[in-house]
Amino acid sequence: MGLLDRITFQKQTAEPPESIDVQPDHAIRIVWPGGRETTITSWALRDFCPCASCVEEGTGKKLLDSSTIPADIHPLEINPVGAYAIQIQWSDGHNTGLYAWPTLRQACGLS
Repeated sequence: MGLLDRITFQKQTAEPPESIDVQPDHAIRIVWPGGRETTITSWALRDFCPCASCVEEGTGKKLLDSSTIPADIHPLEINPVGAYAIQIQWSDGHNTGLYAWPTLRQACGLS
């Protein structure tokens, strides 16, 4: 039996956003299915990065020191990852976080 035989994959439950736009002030505006809109600052979304260098994988403990995020942080690129996430190239050089739809919803204060 291989490793993948022992892993249970959870079904993706969150629907993808209808649109994601960077605003002139660098905030990120997201329109969700059904027309609900949320806006999150670039700083807050960068601070929410779920990657292994920002969050300890085993415990979920935050490793990123929020005080190291530049106040003027902004996305240089936002790229889709399959049909389940986006990856952001940040102006501070960070680009390893994958924001799956449930993670993005959580960052925006949605359940």
